[in-house]
Amino acid sequence: MSKTVHYLKDYQAPAHSVSRTDLSFDIRDSHTEVTARLTMRCERAGAPLVLDGSAELVSFKINGEAADYVLENDKLTVAAPPAGGFIVDTITRVRPSENKTLMGLYESGGNLYTQCEPEGFRKITFYPDRPDVMAEFSTTIIADAKRYPVLLSNGNQTGGGSLPDGRHWAKWEDPFKKPCYLFALVAGDLVRTADSFTTRSGRKVAVEFFTRKEDAGKVRFGIESLKHAMKWDETRFGLEYDLDIYMVVAVGDFNMGAMENKGLNIFNTACVLADSRTSTDADFERVESVIAHEYFHNWTGNRVTCRDWFQLSLKEGLTVFRDQEFSADRAGRAVRRIGSVSRLRAFQFPEDAGPTAHPVRPASYEDMNNFYTMTVYEKGAEVVRMYHTFLGEAGFQKGMRLYFERHDGRAVTCDDFRAAMADAGGFDFGQFALWYSQAGTPVLDIEGRRQDGSFILKVRQTVPPTPDAAAKQPMQMPLKTGLISRSGDSLEFEYGGKRGTEAVLILTQAEQEFVLGGVNTDAVPSLLRGFSAPVRANYPYTDADLALLLAHDPDPFARWEAGQTLLRRAVAANIAAAAEGRPLPAHAALREALGHVLAADIDPAYQALLLSVPTEAELWADMENFDPLAVHQAREALLDLIAAAFHSRFLALNSAAREQEERFPDPYGYAPEPAALRTLRNVCRAFILRADPAHIEQVSEKYDEMAKNMTHEWGIMSAVNNNPSPLRDSLLAKFGGKFAADALAMDKYFALTASSLRGDTPQQVRAALQHPQYNAQNPNKVRALIGTFTRNVPHFHAADGSGYRFLADKILETDRFNPSLASGLARAFNICRRLEPQRQALMKAELERIAAVENLSSETGEIVGKILA
Repeated sequence: MSKTVHYLKDYQAPAHSVSRTDLSFDIRDSHTEVTARLTMRCERAGAPLVLDGSAELVSFKINGEAADYVLENDKLTVAAPPAGGFIVDTITRVRPSENKTLMGLYESGGNLYTQCEPEGFRKITFYPDRPDVMAEFSTTIIADAKRYPVLLSNGNQTGGGSLPDGRHWAKWEDPFKKPCYLFALVAGDLVRTADSFTTRSGRKVAVEFFTRKEDAGKVRFGIESLKHAMKWDETRFGLEYDLDIYMVVAVGDFNMGAMENKGLNIFNTACVLADSRTSTDADFERVESVIAHEYFHNWTGNRVTCRDWFQLSLKEGLTVFRDQEFSADRAGRAVRRIGSVSRLRAFQFPEDAGPTAHPVRPASYEDMNNFYTMTVYEKGAEVVRMYHTFLGEAGFQKGMRLYFERHDGRAVTCDDFRAAMADAGGFDFGQFALWYSQAGTPVLDIEGRRQDGSFILKVRQTVPPTPDAAAKQPMQMPLKTGLISRSGDSLEFEYGGKRGTEAVLILTQAEQEFVLGGVNTDAVPSLLRGFSAPVRANYPYTDADLALLLAHDPDPFARWEAGQTLLRRAVAANIAAAAEGRPLPAHAALREALGHVLAADIDPAYQALLLSVPTEAELWADMENFDPLAVHQAREALLDLIAAAFHSRFLALNSAAREQEERFPDPYGYAPEPAALRTLRNVCRAFILRADPAHIEQVSEKYDEMAKNMTHEWGIMSAVNNNPSPLRDSLLAKFGGKFAADALAMDKYFALTASSLRGDTPQQVRAALQHPQYNAQNPNKVRALIGTFTRNVPHFHAADGSGYRFLADKILETDRFNPSLASGLARAFNICRRLEPQRQALMKAELERIAAVENLSSETGEIVGKILA
């Protein structure tokens, strides 16, 4: 397998530009013929014309004449193209029904859809397929009117009509220059649900959602979410939508969550369809977040786009930050922030510590599809959040305005964004550039002491070695800090010429001391408030210190973090006791702290977070040469202890939350307040069934009465999912039968099957592969069953290697038709180097088996190769 490595340092501006792209799609039963006219100009004299393409080439002309070219390795090269301006005409033939990669133009359920980011456009026609080539686009679509009544593309529709033989046509014009990765086309038999939004300047924008007929009733929440996002972007960022129409299309076969194509967003059904019968509250929140994310891309991604794919976080990290802020403003800022941090720690921190670690702006790649990662998205968002922390809301907004003034309509870099923030805020972000070029999660080792009326913090900063670099430089970052007295009060102190209860300390060196003046009493530092930087922070807190912070810290993140630290210590103590053959600790101090949490009068969703034990992935973060089952068993033992110690309290809390939920006018529909109560109820349910497994009999008997909506059903099914009783199987079968006709609800059925800790789960997963509703070519189904199984610690990490072998088989099967999906599955092996020797050897053997396959894709090969390297 040959490898082509692309390097950021090798970037050159395009030798040829495209000012206009005129496309025509003639859709037939067996194929689609694509005619493309490119209005081009030579930008570098003497340079050959190179167009990317992997479609069947029917015709190629320059200025109306046949031209000499060489076509090899999916590149069409003309050695001596004309100087100045010229016209390129191509005709290609593509076969959407045979395209299972879900990139380019493909068929799903009889309809046609496109996905062009990052390099799918070359599967449609021959083009300089790179984000810094921006052109105006027109698209004409011709198809059978009965089979494809809906014909959509980017921009505004400017024409259409009937043709002989039952065919029809539509023409779309996008007035804004865009790279080809933002091109979109949809043709099919779809239902339109229409609404409108009036912008702050008084323009009426048509809002249209397109779905299969059976899904039309599930788009109302998505439409309202979009309108909220449009209004929020005007209010918070001063950004108004710029076309006459905004369209969203839902498709069940989609590699990603959604795609921000200009004016025509294409969404995975999982990220746009929602109703309370089939969707959990978390699904509603995801729909709201993803719809907002794709809409916000209209400015941060489309109007200002990436110069090259190394700059992907320029649009993705910035837009994730924006959608996080939108979600926080919509409901529960503290809970949403902690959710983002939990996700970062569970998935991005391990990525940063593994063989595929890479900076927010990678220095190289083999296949760009592999860099749609947690680092680029979630860590990239944390980098943007640090700008906000340094500059404040007013300063950050000033920087955003300068960014758009300078770069609207252009393809730019992360450095351009950094320069706008620095210039607008008068802030030196020179050292801050290291966040874009250094991989790895920084570690802060912090010590504190009171001395001469001050509290002194000593901070040591290290960035661990990663595969790309061993030696790292100190980073610039904000450390938001407060002090709590022993009586639980927030203390005032002096720092930077100001006096207050909180300060942002600016770290720039490997070692620094910070003097917080005017502190005349014993204090406990409250560190990294709001998770002000994406780091691991260590401080020698006593358990009493942590209990104090858990009870009194006014910062929701720091308070939650104190509780999480207590829980992590308890799991570690269980691991040590089991390894030494001692009885497990009683954890009296922890139980006392959790008792206070259970009795606290606080937001139910936040209370649920305080009661949640860190996942195995988070617990593994600082471990090397570890046995995943030992960690899992220690965590399970702690959960058992908590469940038994507070069984009656969980019953009472669940009952009280139920009574509050039922007081709402629409108690079982989605809204933030009842959703918070349901979150707490589901935490209680899990502990109740853990403490009293026989309670499943009562649950089974009253299931229909208890299952008021999908959030309740999911909570009940999750609570009984590990139960050894045959009643669990009957409940799961009942769930599957009830939702057999709903694809997204069946994803939940497969996830439940794959996540169970029961001994028969591997057999049930294999049986599920033959389930009538399972489709090995559908990414949602594969992620629900196979992806969930990789997070099932006792079965995926089985001592005999059977879990690793099962995954390797599925990776190889999937790689034959959808390399992007296969490479995503392969990331479950990232942990290989950190496992104890026996499991490491078993995992390595499976990776070597994958790597030895002759026709392995470049996507999967790159991931596997890095893990093995």
